[in-house]
Amino acid sequence: MSEISVFWFRRDLRLQDNKALNKALSSKLKVLCVFIFDNDILNELPEDDARVSFIHDRLRSIDKELKIFGSSLLVLKGKPIDVWKTLLQQYKIKQVYVNKDYEPYARKRDKDIEKLLLEAGSSFISFKDQVIHEENDVLKADGTPYTVFTPYKRKWLELYKSVQPEGLSDSSNFLGDVHDFPTLESIGFKRSLIEVRAYDLSKLNEYQEKRDFPDADITSYLSPHLRFGTISVRQIIEQLGEKDETFLSELIWREFFMQILYHFPKVVTNNFKQKYDGVVWLNNKEDFKKWCEGKTGYPMVDAGMRQLNETGYMHNRVRMITAGFLCKHLLIDWKWGEAYFAKKLLDYDLSANNGNWQWAAGTGCDAAPYFRIFNPIEQLKKFDKNLEYVKQWIPEFGTSDYPLPMVEHKFARKRALETYKVGLEGVNNTSNEQKTLF
Repeated sequence: MSEISVFWFRRDLRLQDNKALNKALSSKLKVLCVFIFDNDILNELPEDDARVSFIHDRLRSIDKELKIFGSSLLVLKGKPIDVWKTLLQQYKIKQVYVNKDYEPYARKRDKDIEKLLLEAGSSFISFKDQVIHEENDVLKADGTPYTVFTPYKRKWLELYKSVQPEGLSDSSNFLGDVHDFPTLESIGFKRSLIEVRAYDLSKLNEYQEKRDFPDADITSYLSPHLRFGTISVRQIIEQLGEKDETFLSELIWREFFMQILYHFPKVVTNNFKQKYDGVVWLNNKEDFKKWCEGKTGYPMVDAGMRQLNETGYMHNRVRMITAGFLCKHLLIDWKWGEAYFAKKLLDYDLSANNGNWQWAAGTGCDAAPYFRIFNPIEQLKKFDKNLEYVKQWIPEFGTSDYPLPMVEHKFARKRALETYKVGLEGVNNTSNEQKTLF
């Protein structure tokens, strides 16, 4: 049995401009390409999850591309550690190439698999691919991570050097094995009625001017493709041009939240700013249900939630409005909303979802202050004054079937300010009492 290298697809579902894949193909060994449907993740998803359908479709495309080179993609399912134990028995694996993943679960998974491989005499080699700057590339002068976006962005741009996308390396180095490609049903899923749309970067020409208006639909639909790596961040920047600073800022926000999650993994379950731990949420389940279903009586909120439920997308401006409404008008813990978005968003990314929800709640790093409370009525007038977005998603709008507002804005605003103030004072008083004990 000859020694081989393995490239493990994860958040990088493409052959072009794939750092670790190119490194693997540049080695002297034949390369087996593998993807693992992770049971630990799949078990939490509905059987018609749109993201699984999208991943399956993308893997099929990769498999077809590999067949052009006389190879194929080995698609497996199970707990990654168990899958790798089996692969080590079936192949003489000298090295495994991966692109880095920075989320807590992925880091632990990779650490366990690296240990397994080392014990078997194999090596685990990882590369920076899904970002321009990773967790320790952009740091303060004292070596600590930034927790405020603007200085982070300034340093990010200072350090940025144009990186050209790479074509596919030596395609003759793919292993010549041909594997059967599994059906969606064989991995326990069925096709979703929701589809991930193809991205269209040409729409971003109007991004700066119209990005806040949901009815304009200038969305590129790029985010799920960036999330799952069907296009690289380098390819995006090359196509858009580095001068498109408005959209470039969105990419920098993405990397900002990724390094926050890396350095402060507590944010997954806790407030970034501990001083907000004293805020007492109402967490009314009936109110939460109305919000989820888009039946709050606030048109911009309801249109956004219905768009999310029906398509897996929501316009960025509307995400801020719906999140702020849940936390501050209804006083429901941001973690409830974050979990709901995690189930529904096609572009769900833990770091961005968590960072943006904590921003909306006022509990995160560089967050909107707690006293900044969006008025959803004024937001509607400002960003959908002709009600085109609202009417698209709420067919009963303007009829007796559409509900009245579930809470009055002025009352909700006053209640939120008082609740946050009491919570903050409670934590501060507790801290002062603790200090006197030592």
